[in-house]
Parts: sequence; structure tokens; C-alpha cells
Amino acid sequence: MDILFASSEAHPLIKTGGLADVSGSLPRTLKNSRQEVRLIMPAYPQAIAAAGALQCVAELTLPVARTPVRILLGRLPNSRVRLYLVDAPEYFDRPGGPYGEPGGTDWPDNAARFALFARAVCELAMDRAGLNWRPDLVHCNDWQTGLVPALLASEAQRPATLFTIHNLSYQGLFDRAEVAGLGLPDSWWSMHELEFHGRISYLKGGLVFADWLSTVSPTYAKEIRSAEFGCGLHGLLTHRRDRLTGILNGVDYRDWNPGRDRLIPFTYTARTLRLKQENKIALQNAFELPSRPDIPVFGHVGRLVEQKGLGLILDLIPELLQRPMQLVILGTGQPELEQALRAAHTAHRSKIGVRIAYDEGLAHLVEAGSDTFLMPSLFEPCGLNQLYSLRYGTPPIVRRTGGLADSVVDANGPNLYAQTATGFVFNEPEPDQLLHAIDRALNLYAQQRVWKDLVQTGMQQDFSWEQSAKVYVDLYQQILDLRIREAGMRRTASNPF
Repeated sequence: MDILFASSEAHPLIKTGGLADVSGSLPRTLKNSRQEVRLIMPAYPQAIAAAGALQCVAELTLPVARTPVRILLGRLPNSRVRLYLVDAPEYFDRPGGPYGEPGGTDWPDNAARFALFARAVCELAMDRAGLNWRPDLVHCNDWQTGLVPALLASEAQRPATLFTIHNLSYQGLFDRAEVAGLGLPDSWWSMHELEFHGRISYLKGGLVFADWLSTVSPTYAKEIRSAEFGCGLHGLLTHRRDRLTGILNGVDYRDWNPGRDRLIPFTYTARTLRLKQENKIALQNAFELPSRPDIPVFGHVGRLVEQKGLGLILDLIPELLQRPMQLVILGTGQPELEQALRAAHTAHRSKIGVRIAYDEGLAHLVEAGSDTFLMPSLFEPCGLNQLYSLRYGTPPIVRRTGGLADSVVDANGPNLYAQTATGFVFNEPEPDQLLHAIDRALNLYAQQRVWKDLVQTGMQQDFSWEQSAKVYVDLYQQILDLRIREAGMRRTASNPF
């Protein structure tokens, strides 16, 4: 199959979260399974710098751009995947991140930026860029590409479309004034199309118009059809439930493998777990904590936002200080959470280590050096850190939600006896439930033989992209078959004789 994979970020070109990990790994795995997949994303300065050799292969005249938009061709690093970068300097050649200014505020013209990106994707998808290539299917990801299925819906002989929801809470909502002059159809200002409570939702464009929808875990695909997790879109998602599939994200074990991880001081395997203790000491040193091999270290890496359960952890600080443990936290996010974590670190330097930063190398060290990983998310579409933790022998503590529920097996008595347990699971987002899970982990950590079995069971789990990519290939084929059937039905209806 010929697949155009559209994303606003991809590792190692630029990354703000799990979307980049997926967009950097899934196309590469699909390519290795003999699919012709090409990745398209905006030409941010960081992406241009990381991509290596690039050549201009097309120039597009788009209604939202004052100057021609160039299409730069290269390769996704460390892969055979063709990379297209949409080069519109007025929109993408900026400091800061892909969505916001260096201070963290969203770019005020994000509506125009990603409308332009969507139109560029459509030009390539319809083979109007002079590249002599037309994909069978366009795989779109999150709100930044939500206009692509909506724009393609009006095209004759268009490719099939799949829209993947990585996090429903980010919807690309814009006021009417923000999209004025972008040439978007007036008909979209309808509750049946892109209008959402008086604003336009780019995400809703994908939900309404894509041939098929997917999300990043089976449980999350069920959860978003409820009022609790549906972010106001649960009715639409329930309506489209017959064309909604949950596929658990995978892990690129070339990047996340303790046996050959170049970002940690001591590589190790399930047979050489003693070397994990050396990483633990390195981690304690990195966070300026006392070197105590006997004290379990609880780690957390991620965006410092309420969704990730940071509030639960902060509520428990007084209780955690009374227990034989250390806590390390790495990430950036909401200023109030950053400030609260800094204050906890300042007051309790011997027990709590905090680094407010994005640091890929240190993130690997937290996974390798921690004894267990805290991930008490209020909701979690998939989550990747719990998958990394399993491979690094760092049993995760998670809430039973989304992809966490699909990937972690609770260390209760029967599961421990059957040697299927891989971590600690609690049900409700309440501090006392998280504390109970932490206490269970501490009690089991004191039983080193049982703990070692738990660690090694987790390390044996296979959440590789190869497994998930097979499911995506089957889904792509299912969507294409559906398009063929529907096209045949339309021809029959228009000419019954």
C-alpha cells in the first residue's frame, strides 16, 4: 500500500510528547514491512536541522500563503522513510516549539498555520504537487491534521483517510475571527460538521469526515464514548463507534532497550540486573540524593500537568516522607505544578529530587535507575513510559485507565502466583488509592525474590511496534476494501441499469 503519514511532530526531528514517538517509529516499522509509507510534517527549524540533506521537489501556491510553499524531500533519520517537510517560513520558521512561543504561549495564528499544513497535505495526497505519486490512504494524527479528511471529503477520486486520536482533550479550537480569511467552507459552521460550542474544532474535522477513526489503546477507544472521558464529543464518537478502533502504541526497542541504551551509564539485561543498581546510584547522584542502594527510588518522567496525576503525588508528599523511599521527578509543564515540585525539593532534598527540564538522556536514566515508576494518570490514551518501564525492569504504578489498563497486570496474589504480574494498578484517582499501591510496592520490594520475578516478567513483555504495525496494516486494508465497496455502491446507485 502507498500511505501518506501526516503529523505535526516526529522523533528525532522535533518532539513535545508521545505523538512524536509514534510518528517517528510507526512509519519506519511500516516501511520495514514492505509498505510504501511517506511522512509529511511542517518544516520547523529544528526539523530542518535534524533531517540532514534536503532538496526542494515542489512549490505549491496555497490560498493561505502569500508566497509559494516549498516541499522539501529527505529521509526520516535512521530509516528508509521518505520525508516531506512543508516549508513555509512565515508560518513555521520560528523559535520555540511547534505550537507555542518560547515562553509557552500558543502561537496566535495556529489556526492559519495548520490550515496551511492541511492544504499542503491534500495537494500531495491528490498528486497535485508534481511528484507523480498518489497514496492509497492518508493517515492523519491529532487536531493539527484534522482539516485533512474534511478538505479531502470534497475531492473526487480521493485517497482513503484514517484519523488517529492521540489525546481527545487537545481539540484545536478557534474562534470565528481566527479562521476568517482561511477559505474554509461556511458549511463547516454547523454542529454536524466542525462547529463546537460556537467555535471551530480542527479535531472534529477528522472525527466527522475521516473514513475511519482510531485511537491509541483499546480501553481508551471505549472510554472516549463516555461523558467522563469524551470531552463533549462522546455523542459523535458513539455515533461512529462502528468505525472506531483502538490500537495500543508500540515501543521502538532500538531506542528503549536497557541492553544497548547508549544514554545510560550501565547497560543491563534480565540476566544482569545487578547492573541496574549501578544506574540507580548514578540516578541518585544526578538528582543529588544520598546514595542508598537499599532505599527504593520511585521515578516519574513526563509533562507536569494535572492529567498525569501530579496533584495526587503532591498531595501525598507528607505521607511519602514517612516511608523508606526516594522520589525523583523530571519534566516541564504547568507553572504552578513546577513551583510546587521545586518547593518540595527545596524542603526535602534528601528524599525528593526534581529537575524541571526536558532531558532525553536523563529520562532514560530515570527509567534505568528507578526501582518503580509512578504514573497515576487521571486519564491516559496510551502512555509510553509504562511500556519503557516494563522493559527497563522498573515495575510501574498506574491507574486503571486507557492504555495503562491494557498494558500493566496488577501484582495481586493470583497474578504473582501465575507469574503474569508486571506492576501495580489502582482504580480511582484518589490519593489514598495511590498511597495503597505505593505501599504494596514497598512491601513487595522487601521480598527481593518475589520482586525479581515481577521485574523479569515485565522485561519479557513484547510491546514492539512490529506487533502494532501488523494491526495497522490490517486496518489500512480494511479501510481500502470499505472504500472500494462504497464506491461500487455509489456507481450502482447512479446507474442502476
